[in-house]
Amino acid sequence: MHVARLKLRDFRNYRKLDAEFVPGFHLILGSNAQGKTNLLEAIYALATLRSFRGVGSAQLVHHGREGFFVGAKIIGTATTEIHFHWSAAGRQLSQNHQAVRRLADYFGTVRAVVFCTEDLQLVKGLARGRRRFMDLILSQTVPNYLTTLQRYVQALRSRNALLKQRTQDTALLASFTRELVDAGTRIMQARAQLLPNLSRHVAAAYSQLAPESELMTMTYEPAVKTDFQTELNRSSAREKVVCTTLVGPHRDDIALNLQGRSAAQFASEGQKRSIAIALKMAQSELLIQSTGVPPILLLDDVMGELDRQRRDGLLPLLARNGEQRGQVFMTCTEENWTHELGRDLHRWQVAGGALKRLP
Repeated sequence: MHVARLKLRDFRNYRKLDAEFVPGFHLILGSNAQGKTNLLEAIYALATLRSFRGVGSAQLVHHGREGFFVGAKIIGTATTEIHFHWSAAGRQLSQNHQAVRRLADYFGTVRAVVFCTEDLQLVKGLARGRRRFMDLILSQTVPNYLTTLQRYVQALRSRNALLKQRTQDTALLASFTRELVDAGTRIMQARAQLLPNLSRHVAAAYSQLAPESELMTMTYEPAVKTDFQTELNRSSAREKVVCTTLVGPHRDDIALNLQGRSAAQFASEGQKRSIAIALKMAQSELLIQSTGVPPILLLDDVMGELDRQRRDGLLPLLARNGEQRGQVFMTCTEENWTHELGRDLHRWQVAGGALKRLP
Protein backbone atom coordinates (compact mmCIF):
# COMPACT_ATOMS: atom_id res chain seq x y z
CA MET A 1 0.00 0.00 0.00
CA HIS A 2 1.29 3.49 -0.76
CA VAL A 3 0.26 7.13 -1.15
CA ALA A 4 0.59 7.93 -4.86
CA ARG A 5 -0.62 11.51 -4.55
CA LEU A 6 -1.29 13.83 -1.63
CA LYS A 7 -3.20 17.10 -1.71
CA LEU A 8 -3.41 19.49 1.24
CA ARG A 9 -5.31 22.73 1.58
CA ASP A 10 -5.06 24.85 4.74
CA PHE A 11 -3.74 21.91 6.77
CA ARG A 12 -1.48 23.10 9.62
CA ASN A 13 1.18 25.31 7.97
CA TYR A 14 0.45 24.01 4.46
CA ARG A 15 -1.71 26.48 2.55
CA LYS A 16 -1.45 24.35 -0.59
CA LEU A 17 0.40 21.13 -1.39
CA ASP A 18 0.14 18.75 -4.33
CA ALA A 19 2.81 16.02 -4.32
CA GLU A 20 3.28 12.63 -5.94
CA PHE A 21 5.09 9.73 -4.30
CA VAL A 22 6.26 6.27 -5.34
CA PRO A 23 6.68 3.17 -3.16
CA GLY A 24 9.86 2.94 -1.10
CA PHE A 25 11.71 5.08 1.45
CA HIS A 26 10.94 8.81 1.60
CA LEU A 27 13.23 10.92 3.74
CA ILE A 28 11.66 14.23 4.80
CA LEU A 29 14.41 16.70 5.74
CA GLY A 30 14.10 20.12 7.31
CA SER A 31 14.66 22.27 10.37
CA ASN A 32 12.27 22.24 13.30
CA ALA A 33 8.81 23.82 12.92
CA GLN A 34 8.87 23.75 9.11
CA GLY A 35 6.12 21.16 8.55
CA LYS A 36 7.81 17.73 8.50
CA THR A 37 5.57 16.23 11.17
CA ASN A 38 2.51 17.93 9.69
CA LEU A 39 3.03 15.97 6.47
CA LEU A 40 2.99 12.65 8.36
CA GLU A 41 0.02 13.86 10.40
CA ALA A 42 -1.96 14.44 7.18
CA ILE A 43 -1.29 10.89 5.96
CA TYR A 44 -2.24 9.48 9.36
CA ALA A 45 -5.45 11.54 9.30
CA LEU A 46 -6.42 9.72 6.11
CA ALA A 47 -6.08 6.40 7.94
CA THR A 48 -7.79 7.28 11.22
CA LEU A 49 -9.51 10.69 10.68
CA ARG A 50 -7.62 12.02 13.67
CA SER A 51 -4.18 13.34 14.65
CA PHE A 52 -1.57 11.13 16.29
CA ARG A 53 -0.65 14.13 18.46
CA GLY A 54 -3.85 13.78 20.50
CA VAL A 55 -5.36 17.11 19.42
CA GLY A 56 -8.75 17.91 17.95
CA SER A 57 -9.38 18.56 14.27
CA ALA A 58 -9.82 22.30 14.88
CA GLN A 59 -6.12 22.53 15.70
CA LEU A 60 -5.21 21.09 12.29
CA VAL A 61 -6.68 24.09 10.46
CA HIS A 62 -4.26 26.71 9.10
CA HIS A 63 -4.35 29.88 11.18
CA GLY A 64 -7.10 32.20 10.05
CA ARG A 65 -8.83 29.66 7.81
CA GLU A 66 -12.18 27.95 8.36
CA GLY A 67 -11.30 24.33 7.60
CA PHE A 68 -8.82 21.97 6.00
CA PHE A 69 -8.78 19.49 3.13
CA VAL A 70 -6.71 16.32 2.76
CA GLY A 71 -6.98 14.36 -0.47
CA ALA A 72 -5.06 11.35 -1.67
CA LYS A 73 -4.74 8.66 -4.26
CA ILE A 74 -4.02 5.41 -2.42
CA ILE A 75 -2.78 2.33 -4.26
CA GLY A 76 -3.09 -1.04 -2.56
CA THR A 77 -4.99 -4.05 -3.82
CA ALA A 78 -7.10 -1.38 -5.59
CA THR A 79 -6.75 2.32 -6.37
CA THR A 80 -8.80 4.61 -4.13
CA GLU A 81 -9.39 8.36 -4.29
CA ILE A 82 -10.05 9.88 -0.87
CA HIS A 83 -11.30 13.38 -0.06
CA PHE A 84 -11.47 14.49 3.56
CA HIS A 85 -12.71 17.98 4.44
CA TRP A 86 -13.21 19.29 7.96
CA SER A 87 -14.64 22.54 9.26
CA ALA A 88 -16.58 23.63 12.32
CA ALA A 89 -19.73 23.01 10.31
CA GLY A 90 -18.97 19.31 9.96
CA ARG A 91 -16.88 16.60 8.36
CA GLN A 92 -17.15 15.43 4.77
CA LEU A 93 -15.47 12.19 3.69
CA SER A 94 -15.69 10.57 0.27
CA GLN A 95 -14.17 7.46 -1.27
CA ASN A 96 -13.96 7.28 -5.07
CA HIS A 97 -16.28 10.32 -5.15
CA GLN A 98 -18.96 8.54 -3.10
CA ALA A 99 -19.85 9.94 0.32
CA VAL A 100 -18.87 7.66 3.21
CA ARG A 101 -21.97 7.06 5.32
CA ARG A 102 -20.55 4.63 7.89
CA LEU A 103 -17.04 4.93 9.30
CA ALA A 104 -16.95 1.16 9.67
CA ASP A 105 -17.09 0.92 5.87
CA TYR A 106 -14.09 3.23 5.55
CA PHE A 107 -11.68 2.06 8.25
CA GLY A 108 -8.97 -0.12 6.77
CA THR A 109 -8.98 1.71 3.42
CA VAL A 110 -5.71 3.35 4.46
CA ARG A 111 -3.55 1.43 6.92
CA ALA A 112 -0.75 3.39 8.52
CA VAL A 113 1.47 2.89 11.57
CA VAL A 114 3.12 5.93 13.12
CA PHE A 115 6.28 5.92 15.26
CA CYS A 116 6.60 9.16 17.26
CA THR A 117 7.72 10.54 20.61
CA GLU A 118 4.10 10.43 21.85
CA ASP A 119 4.32 6.62 21.72
CA LEU A 120 6.03 6.67 25.12
CA GLN A 121 2.58 7.35 26.58
CA LEU A 122 1.62 3.80 25.57
CA VAL A 123 4.03 2.64 28.26
CA LYS A 124 3.84 5.28 30.97
CA GLY A 125 0.57 7.06 30.19
CA LEU A 126 -3.06 6.41 31.07
CA ALA A 127 -4.89 3.19 30.25
CA ARG A 128 -7.03 5.08 27.73
CA GLY A 129 -4.11 5.22 25.29
CA ARG A 130 -3.54 1.46 25.50
CA ARG A 131 -7.26 0.80 24.94
CA ARG A 132 -7.15 2.99 21.84
CA PHE A 133 -4.12 1.07 20.63
CA MET A 134 -6.04 -2.22 20.89
CA ASP A 135 -9.14 -0.71 19.30
CA LEU A 136 -7.22 0.72 16.35
CA ILE A 137 -5.69 -2.65 15.52
CA LEU A 138 -9.02 -4.44 15.90
CA SER A 139 -10.89 -1.82 13.84
CA GLN A 140 -8.48 -2.38 10.95
CA THR A 141 -8.37 -6.17 11.15
CA VAL A 142 -11.70 -7.45 12.53
CA PRO A 143 -14.91 -6.93 10.51
CA ASN A 144 -17.64 -5.03 12.39
CA TYR A 145 -15.44 -4.33 15.42
CA LEU A 146 -15.71 -0.57 14.94
CA THR A 147 -19.49 -0.82 14.65
CA THR A 148 -19.62 -2.76 17.92
CA LEU A 149 -17.35 -0.23 19.60
CA GLN A 150 -19.57 2.63 18.43
CA ARG A 151 -22.63 0.80 19.78
CA TYR A 152 -20.92 0.41 23.15
CA VAL A 153 -19.83 4.05 23.36
CA GLN A 154 -23.33 5.28 22.52
CA ALA A 155 -24.95 2.94 25.06
CA LEU A 156 -22.41 4.01 27.70
CA ARG A 157 -23.07 7.72 27.09
CA SER A 158 -26.84 7.23 27.20
CA ARG A 159 -26.63 5.12 30.35
CA ASN A 160 -24.38 7.63 32.12
CA ALA A 161 -26.69 10.50 31.15
CA LEU A 162 -29.62 8.60 32.64
CA LEU A 163 -27.69 7.83 35.84
CA LYS A 164 -27.14 11.58 36.32
CA GLN A 165 -30.87 12.28 36.34
CA ARG A 166 -32.57 12.68 39.71
CA THR A 167 -35.49 10.49 38.63
CA GLN A 168 -34.53 7.51 36.48
CA ASP A 169 -36.62 5.54 34.00
CA THR A 170 -35.85 1.98 35.12
CA ALA A 171 -37.13 0.41 31.90
CA LEU A 172 -34.96 2.70 29.79
CA LEU A 173 -31.95 2.06 32.05
CA ALA A 174 -32.46 -1.69 31.62
CA SER A 175 -32.57 -1.23 27.84
CA PHE A 176 -29.28 0.70 27.80
CA THR A 177 -27.76 -1.90 30.11
CA ARG A 178 -28.70 -4.76 27.77
CA GLU A 179 -27.09 -2.94 24.83
CA LEU A 180 -24.02 -2.18 26.94
CA VAL A 181 -23.62 -5.81 28.00
CA ASP A 182 -24.09 -7.19 24.48
CA ALA A 183 -21.63 -4.82 22.79
CA GLY A 184 -19.21 -4.84 25.73
CA THR A 185 -19.00 -8.62 25.84
CA ARG A 186 -18.11 -8.71 22.13
CA ILE A 187 -15.42 -6.06 22.66
CA MET A 188 -13.84 -7.95 25.54
CA GLN A 189 -13.87 -11.19 23.56
CA ALA A 190 -12.12 -9.51 20.62
CA ARG A 191 -9.50 -7.90 22.87
CA ALA A 192 -8.85 -11.19 24.68
CA GLN A 193 -8.36 -12.96 21.36
CA LEU A 194 -6.01 -10.24 20.12
CA LEU A 195 -3.63 -10.14 23.08
CA PRO A 196 -1.83 -13.52 22.81
CA ASN A 197 -0.92 -12.89 19.17
CA LEU A 198 -0.04 -9.26 19.82
CA SER A 199 2.06 -10.23 22.84
CA ARG A 200 4.12 -12.70 20.81
CA HIS A 201 4.90 -10.07 18.19
CA VAL A 202 5.77 -7.46 20.82
CA ALA A 203 8.12 -9.85 22.64
CA ALA A 204 9.86 -10.78 19.37
CA ALA A 205 10.23 -7.13 18.35
CA TYR A 206 11.56 -6.12 21.77
CA SER A 207 14.18 -8.86 21.64
CA GLN A 208 15.43 -7.31 18.37
CA LEU A 209 15.70 -3.87 19.95
CA ALA A 210 16.93 -4.52 23.49
CA PRO A 211 20.67 -4.56 24.20
CA GLU A 212 20.18 -7.45 26.63
CA SER A 213 17.91 -10.48 26.62
CA GLU A 214 15.17 -9.01 28.82
CA LEU A 215 11.80 -10.74 28.95
CA MET A 216 9.01 -8.46 27.75
CA THR A 217 5.42 -9.60 28.41
CA MET A 218 1.99 -8.06 28.09
CA THR A 219 -1.36 -9.27 29.37
CA TYR A 220 -4.94 -8.15 28.97
CA GLU A 221 -6.49 -6.75 32.15
CA PRO A 222 -10.26 -6.58 31.66
CA ALA A 223 -12.25 -4.51 34.14
CA VAL A 224 -14.92 -7.24 34.13
CA LYS A 225 -13.56 -10.30 35.90
CA THR A 226 -16.59 -12.61 35.76
CA ASP A 227 -19.98 -11.93 34.14
CA PHE A 228 -20.61 -8.39 32.86
CA GLN A 229 -24.30 -8.27 33.79
CA THR A 230 -23.63 -9.69 37.26
CA GLU A 231 -20.92 -7.12 37.98
CA LEU A 232 -23.17 -4.29 36.81
CA ASN A 233 -25.87 -5.51 39.20
CA ARG A 234 -23.37 -5.58 42.07
CA SER A 235 -22.22 -2.01 41.37
CA SER A 236 -25.71 -0.52 40.87
CA ALA A 237 -25.86 1.05 44.35
CA ARG A 238 -22.48 2.76 43.89
CA GLU A 239 -23.44 3.86 40.37
CA LYS A 240 -26.41 5.77 41.77
CA VAL A 241 -24.02 7.63 44.10
CA VAL A 242 -21.28 8.49 41.57
CA CYS A 243 -23.74 8.76 38.61
CA THR A 244 -21.57 6.84 36.15
CA THR A 245 -21.02 3.29 34.91
CA LEU A 246 -18.28 1.73 37.02
CA VAL A 247 -17.47 -1.51 35.18
CA GLY A 248 -17.01 -2.42 31.54
CA PRO A 249 -14.42 -2.49 28.76
CA HIS A 250 -14.14 1.32 28.93
CA ARG A 251 -11.95 0.61 31.99
CA ASP A 252 -9.78 -2.16 30.50
CA ASP A 253 -6.00 -1.97 30.45
CA ILE A 254 -2.91 -3.83 29.23
CA ALA A 255 -0.16 -4.76 31.70
CA LEU A 256 3.31 -4.19 30.21
CA ASN A 257 6.02 -5.96 32.18
CA LEU A 258 9.77 -6.22 31.82
CA GLN A 259 11.44 -9.05 33.70
CA GLY A 260 8.15 -9.54 35.58
CA ARG A 261 7.94 -5.94 36.82
CA SER A 262 5.79 -3.02 35.67
CA ALA A 263 7.52 -1.28 32.77
CA ALA A 264 5.84 2.02 33.64
CA GLN A 265 7.31 1.97 37.17
CA PHE A 266 10.65 0.25 36.81
CA ALA A 267 11.88 0.43 33.19
CA SER A 268 14.49 3.01 32.18
CA GLU A 269 13.63 5.65 29.57
CA GLY A 270 15.59 3.67 26.97
CA GLN A 271 13.69 0.49 27.82
CA LYS A 272 10.35 2.32 27.67
CA ARG A 273 11.24 3.69 24.24
CA SER A 274 12.15 0.20 23.06
CA ILE A 275 8.82 -1.16 24.34
CA ALA A 276 6.91 1.62 22.60
CA ILE A 277 8.67 0.90 19.30
CA ALA A 278 8.10 -2.84 19.76
CA LEU A 279 4.36 -2.19 20.17
CA LYS A 280 4.28 -0.32 16.86
CA MET A 281 6.39 -2.96 15.12
CA ALA A 282 3.92 -5.57 16.36
CA GLN A 283 1.01 -3.47 15.07
CA SER A 284 2.60 -3.43 11.62
CA GLU A 285 3.20 -7.19 11.68
CA LEU A 286 -0.42 -7.86 12.63
CA LEU A 287 -1.68 -5.70 9.76
CA ILE A 288 0.56 -7.58 7.33
CA GLN A 289 -0.59 -10.88 8.81
CA SER A 290 -4.25 -9.89 8.49
CA THR A 291 -4.21 -8.30 5.03
CA GLY A 292 -1.05 -9.53 3.30
CA VAL A 293 -0.18 -5.89 2.51
CA PRO A 294 2.35 -3.83 4.50
CA PRO A 295 0.94 -0.63 5.99
CA ILE A 296 2.40 2.80 5.33
CA LEU A 297 5.04 3.47 8.00
CA LEU A 298 5.41 6.99 9.39
CA LEU A 299 8.53 7.67 11.49
CA ASP A 300 8.59 11.11 13.07
CA ASP A 301 12.12 11.98 14.18
CA VAL A 302 12.44 8.59 15.88
CA MET A 303 15.45 6.98 14.22
CA GLY A 304 17.85 9.78 15.11
CA GLU A 305 16.99 9.32 18.81
CA LEU A 306 17.91 5.62 18.81
CA ASP A 307 21.34 4.15 19.34
CA ARG A 308 22.89 1.95 16.67
CA GLN A 309 21.64 -1.33 18.15
CA ARG A 310 18.03 -0.17 18.36
CA ARG A 311 18.18 1.20 14.82
CA ASP A 312 19.55 -2.14 13.65
CA GLY A 313 16.58 -3.85 15.30
CA LEU A 314 14.07 -1.63 13.50
CA LEU A 315 15.71 -1.67 10.06
CA PRO A 316 14.51 -5.19 9.04
CA LEU A 317 10.89 -4.03 9.35
CA LEU A 318 11.61 -1.00 7.19
CA ALA A 319 13.52 -3.09 4.68
CA ARG A 320 10.74 -5.66 4.39
CA ASN A 321 8.21 -2.91 3.86
CA GLY A 322 10.30 -1.55 1.00
CA GLU A 323 10.86 -4.96 -0.55
CA GLN A 324 7.08 -5.55 -0.73
CA ARG A 325 6.50 -2.23 -2.54
CA GLY A 326 5.34 -0.64 0.67
CA GLN A 327 6.08 2.90 1.70
CA VAL A 328 8.01 4.52 4.53
CA PHE A 329 8.07 8.23 5.38
CA MET A 330 10.79 9.33 7.79
CA THR A 331 11.41 12.82 9.11
CA CYS A 332 14.78 14.03 10.38
CA THR A 333 16.74 17.25 10.70
CA GLU A 334 20.01 15.83 9.36
CA GLU A 335 21.33 12.77 7.53
CA ASN A 336 24.09 11.67 9.88
CA TRP A 337 22.69 8.12 10.15
CA THR A 338 20.66 7.55 6.98
CA HIS A 339 23.42 5.57 5.21
CA GLU A 340 22.21 2.65 7.33
CA LEU A 341 19.00 2.62 5.26
CA GLY A 342 20.86 1.99 2.02
CA ARG A 343 21.24 4.13 -1.06
CA ASP A 344 17.74 3.92 -2.53
CA LEU A 345 16.15 6.89 -0.75
CA HIS A 346 13.77 9.53 -2.07
CA ARG A 347 14.81 12.79 -0.42
CA TRP A 348 12.51 15.75 0.19
CA GLN A 349 13.11 19.16 1.74
CA VAL A 350 10.46 20.93 3.82
CA ALA A 351 10.72 24.67 4.55
CA GLY A 352 7.93 26.95 5.65
CA GLY A 353 5.16 24.60 4.62
CA ALA A 354 6.61 23.97 1.15
CA LEU A 355 7.82 20.55 -0.02
CA LYS A 356 10.33 20.01 -2.81
CA ARG A 357 12.11 16.94 -4.16
CA LEU A 358 15.90 16.84 -3.72
CA PRO A 359 18.13 15.35 -6.41
